[in-house]
Amino acid sequence: MVVDTTICGLKVGDRYPAHVMGVINLSPESFYDGSVVTPDSVLETALKMVEDGATFLDLGARSTWRFAEPISRNEELDRLLPVLEVLKGNVDAVISVDTMFSEIAEAALRYGADVVNDVSGFTADPGMIKVVADYGCPAVVMASEKVPGDPLGMDAIIAALDSIIQAAESGGISPENLILDPAIGRWTEEKLPVYDFETLDDFERLKIFEKPLLAALSRKSFIGDVLEKPAAERLNGSLAGAAIAVYKGAHIIRTHDVPETADVVKLAGALRSRPSVVKEGRYEVSVLEVRTPQDAAMAMRKLGATGTGSQVMRDKSVHLVLRIRNLTTTEALIMKQEMLARGGDVALTRDAVSHETEMTDVLVMGTLLQFGRLARKLAGQARSLPLIAEMIRECIANRNDLEYRYSR
Repeated sequence: MVVDTTICGLKVGDRYPAHVMGVINLSPESFYDGSVVTPDSVLETALKMVEDGATFLDLGARSTWRFAEPISRNEELDRLLPVLEVLKGNVDAVISVDTMFSEIAEAALRYGADVVNDVSGFTADPGMIKVVADYGCPAVVMASEKVPGDPLGMDAIIAALDSIIQAAESGGISPENLILDPAIGRWTEEKLPVYDFETLDDFERLKIFEKPLLAALSRKSFIGDVLEKPAAERLNGSLAGAAIAVYKGAHIIRTHDVPETADVVKLAGALRSRPSVVKEGRYEVSVLEVRTPQDAAMAMRKLGATGTGSQVMRDKSVHLVLRIRNLTTTEALIMKQEMLARGGDVALTRDAVSHETEMTDVLVMGTLLQFGRLARKLAGQARSLPLIAEMIRECIANRNDLEYRYSR
């Protein structure tokens, strides 16, 4: 389960340093007016970004900020195409164009753009898939259902990206040409900071797709909500978020602040360990880290397992170790017996096995399926075991409860 690909001549993947994508903002309507680049300074800005470590440059001529005044597609083209003419051939970087519309993407690709960055994930304009497929270019697709960035929570993000990938591949886009963006930021009114906390915290779940991952969190609103600072004062928060994203698996960081981010990306990448993969002839063995039943079911479907089979087996793929304190020896031995009967196990102190102590802590090891069956069995037992059963259920449920995970 290793990402190892080439995007426009750049090696991208788990074995390579993460890349920095510098934002060249051509839209005065942007939420961060300090990032807006004037046409006469574009080349100078781009060259400085490349010198400072950017290997991608992302040109945006329409603000995707939800409070921005809309502009026409003609105006977007008028802002974009002259800049492409100036940059192409004059900067040593992959040029990406941030647009949701197929006619703009096609014009940009004709003018020399290399990558399309569609924050709607091909949902705003049905013609976008055909353009990307016809040109055979890489595309960044952001998690979206009906409008850009609307999935709430990592489960919804993964489901949206899965749907986008299927639509893209059905439309003729090569699987290796997709780069995934989990849509960090308050794209809709309903998308509260807690959803971005979860996305960044669980970023490694996106590895299930085995595709390059892009994190676009530079100066976003969730940083401002935590730090209580405006966009112009969110650099340090952006760098912290970028470090976490790279450490958890991001391959590209989109940023307004290239030199600072390049340093952070380099260090975070050095700290990130390589995934374990062993190859010999036609065989390959790799570690697949699955954190949720949903992700397990997706991995099984990718293998060709049936939907029904994936649902049956999903709870068998997530393993947990729970520590339970202050059980009586009798309760601990009952729990061990019941867990062994279900294929799991319980570790406890040696003195408890020989009844030489009245109390013990235990480590309970098993799959989600085994824990569910254990809890149901314990609920009908004597002593305090029904209470322990309910505590086990609650402890496991807390892993996916956003209010519990991020309330302070």
